[in-house]
Amino acid sequence: MVYDVLGFFSNRYILCALTAWILAQGLKIPTYWFVEHRLDWRRFLGAGGMPSSHTASVVSLSVMLGAFNGFDSAIFAVSLAFSVVVMYDATGVRRETGKQGAVINEILKKVLIDGRPISDDELKELVGHTPFEVAGGILVGLLVALFYIYIIY
Repeated sequence: MVYDVLGFFSNRYILCALTAWILAQGLKIPTYWFVEHRLDWRRFLGAGGMPSSHTASVVSLSVMLGAFNGFDSAIFAVSLAFSVVVMYDATGVRRETGKQGAVINEILKKVLIDGRPISDDELKELVGHTPFEVAGGILVGLLVALFYIYIIY
């Protein structure tokens, strides 16, 4: 059986999830500027921050699957479970990893470096999300999915 590999580029579920991810990542730049009062284009590719792009992509995927395959379908149930795991991980394990990174960076600054400043690139601190950032990702994912459902398809 031969499959159309190029069908990947016309898969409405992938396109919707990718659009949600790109939009959420793009929104991190102005939200970072609003909070930190400095522009950082690296936020587009960085983890953490507002809104959660992982959440946006999995929520948009779940909504699309539910809308086109039924909210009572097995594929929607699998996608919803996957979405919940991603959101739990973002606010749990990954957030705690970021907190530990911040503490270790502070220890390095105060004890090992003897007050000499070091860059925050030693350990990544922005790897997780607050519940508010995940809620922002849910909103972005939902809006992108509704745009795809009602405007594009």
